[in-house]
Amino acid sequence: MIELVIMSRLLEYPDAALWQHQQEMFEALASSEKLSKEDAHALGVFLRDLVAQDPLDAQSAYSELFDRGRATSLLLFEHVYGESRDRGQAMVDLMAQYERHGLLLDSHELPDHLPLYLEYLAQLPEEEALGGLRDVAPILGLLSARLQQRESRYSVLFELLLKLANTQVDSQKVAEKIADEARDDTPQALDAVWEEEQVKFFADQGCGESEISAHQRRFAGAVAPQYLNISNGGQQ
Repeated sequence: MIELVIMSRLLEYPDAALWQHQQEMFEALASSEKLSKEDAHALGVFLRDLVAQDPLDAQSAYSELFDRGRATSLLLFEHVYGESRDRGQAMVDLMAQYERHGLLLDSHELPDHLPLYLEYLAQLPEEEALGGLRDVAPILGLLSARLQQRESRYSVLFELLLKLANTQVDSQKVAEKIADEARDDTPQALDAVWEEEQVKFFADQGCGESEISAHQRRFAGAVAPQYLNISNGGQQ
């Protein structure tokens, strides 16, 4: 499915190749048979606006959006398993699935990275590809809502992926659930994550309770990141 190839490329880090091959992207979009005229236009506008930016500005915005905090992470299992050990096994299983279909990863790629997953789906027969898209629809809905909340143009990509999947995700309900969610990309939230790691380090080093408590008090006002557990229907 050429549509998934396009989405995969647009969700990757916007490197110089995107600007060099932008015409090919527009031509690929023009050949789409699965997107409505309206949706193809929306995707074309996104692409046009993206390549109209200075590459450094686009790259900076991408990193700010997807690499700071976990709420808008493009690592799919981040939104399902978090730091659970189950995540490691899920990664192994997904990598094996890729290999069975001839997709080999290099040492720098994580199998649950959404652009890579879309690239994999694009190689499958259409019904299998759409089934794989439906499997991650709750995550796509969650990311779409969070990106809309942040008024990001990238939200349109997730809306279009959900349309392609033809699945029922109650966007309004998801938006309501995240309305009071603490941002995890603020300095306070990032400090909270750092502080948590420091506490773990102190504990591993055998520090006493008084030392750990004193360290925690320094960050008592920090914002704690909140995430939705989409595996049970979006309940917190």
